[in-house]
Amino acid sequence: MSAVISSNALTYTHPDGSVVLDGLDMLVPAGRSGLVGVNGSGKSTLLRLIAGELSPTSGMVHTSGHIGYLPQDLTIRADQSVPELLGLTPVLAAIAAIENGSTDQADFDTVGDDWDLAERVRAELDRLGLPAAVLDRTLGDLSGGEVIRLGLARLLLRRPDVLLLDEPTNNLDGESRRHLYELVSSWQRTLLVVSHDRELLEHVERIGDLREGAVTWYGGGYSDYAAAITAEQEAAAQAISTAKADVRRERRDLAEAERVIAQRRRYGAKMQANKREPKIVMGLRKRAAQESAAALKQTQTDRLDKARENLDEAQTRLRADRAIRIDLPGTEVPAGRVVVSTENLVLRHGVAAHLDLRGPQRVGLIGSNGSGKTTLLHTIAGSIPAAEGTVTVHVPLGLLPQRLDLLDDALSVADNVAGRAPHADMNAIRARLARFLFRGNTADRLVGALSGGERFRATLAAVLLADPAPQLLLLDEPTNNLDFASYDALVSGLGEYRGAVVVASHDLRFLEDIGAAQTDWRTEPEIG
Repeated sequence: MSAVISSNALTYTHPDGSVVLDGLDMLVPAGRSGLVGVNGSGKSTLLRLIAGELSPTSGMVHTSGHIGYLPQDLTIRADQSVPELLGLTPVLAAIAAIENGSTDQADFDTVGDDWDLAERVRAELDRLGLPAAVLDRTLGDLSGGEVIRLGLARLLLRRPDVLLLDEPTNNLDGESRRHLYELVSSWQRTLLVVSHDRELLEHVERIGDLREGAVTWYGGGYSDYAAAITAEQEAAAQAISTAKADVRRERRDLAEAERVIAQRRRYGAKMQANKREPKIVMGLRKRAAQESAAALKQTQTDRLDKARENLDEAQTRLRADRAIRIDLPGTEVPAGRVVVSTENLVLRHGVAAHLDLRGPQRVGLIGSNGSGKTTLLHTIAGSIPAAEGTVTVHVPLGLLPQRLDLLDDALSVADNVAGRAPHADMNAIRARLARFLFRGNTADRLVGALSGGERFRATLAAVLLADPAPQLLLLDEPTNNLDFASYDALVSGLGEYRGAVVVASHDLRFLEDIGAAQTDWRTEPEIG
């Protein structure tokens, strides 16, 4: 199968000198392909290079056909209308002008082949589970999930030959994910999707694993990929065990060879001392013995070196995925303590909410895109005022926002964390940041230069390492952008957390893994 996307010696270096991709050779065939890898491995950068949003430092990337690219974070204006985002306004205006009698060639050029644009817009919106009424709204009135679906609709209206999607299920509710899964399954051209959504990855034909600067392809969806990785790791572990046994055996053999050589030397010295043979004969015997001993030792040394090389090679095949390590001291909340209380609370968009939390409760907010989950979290945090009523928080809190816009892009990771823990020693901050995989100079990287996964880790660190320590965590779609190892670490870390948790997530598996009681908060009068 011929490649639709290819790269040759593709290298990209950030302005700060950090290398993201170094000499990547890759071939992506037609069809549906997934791309996975640990956070910071360069997946998003690779998509941007393919899309032409970034220029390679060296090497080349080539794509056949028209590209449609959906980034992790769409750049939008709150006052921008949906038709503007979709790029409809000029074409619809030109069609209207022509229908009203315009003969201006510029209007015909603007319309091009898009005479059926209105019908295609309705079809794509329906395909993605969006009502036609969304065309009358501005982006500031929409949820993150709705904006993502509109961004995807904009791409589909342009009829791309190659579709590039970067974590497209971030912020999507269950129904919206279903629409996306159906789109991916039915896609007839070329698709490359970066995702850690296991269910989405079941709908691709192959998965590429970007690891240590190279892409390895595995046929099938996520289940096939996971099975292949498991088999690889079991084989690698067995190879390491065998190689270690070989090294131990060769060490013993070398020690035995050295013992034999020493014994021969002692015997030769004894013979020479007794002068039982002519001097010339003893000299020849000594030289032969030395040569034989040297050859024996060299042979055993070479065998040991080879065994060590085999062990090193086997160990390179064993994955050592680095994962964040979360420890959360000082966060315990007594069982009877009031954490959050509300009275006649009405959110900004008019939805009534009632939330009373006591002790270390865990609540999972579910609901469709636009239902107000994010608004509720920000109202609790005090960043969005309530339309009516009050909400009172009785303990220190930390908010992990959906859009990860908590930090100052112009400051380093370490300085951002220090700003939220002003009394902490910088050495202590750096030591704690190492647990979030910001070690050494990486803690000095500007937040604005981080990947989506790295930005998540930096934001999570800033929230959890704040002074005072948060006894209430408000998490808005916290599994967005997380690689598989970091997902497991987040679940494990929250398992040690002794405070209260309110989490808005469409990832029902995550809610189950952290023991959060799922509730459609709009229909139940109380949580507790």
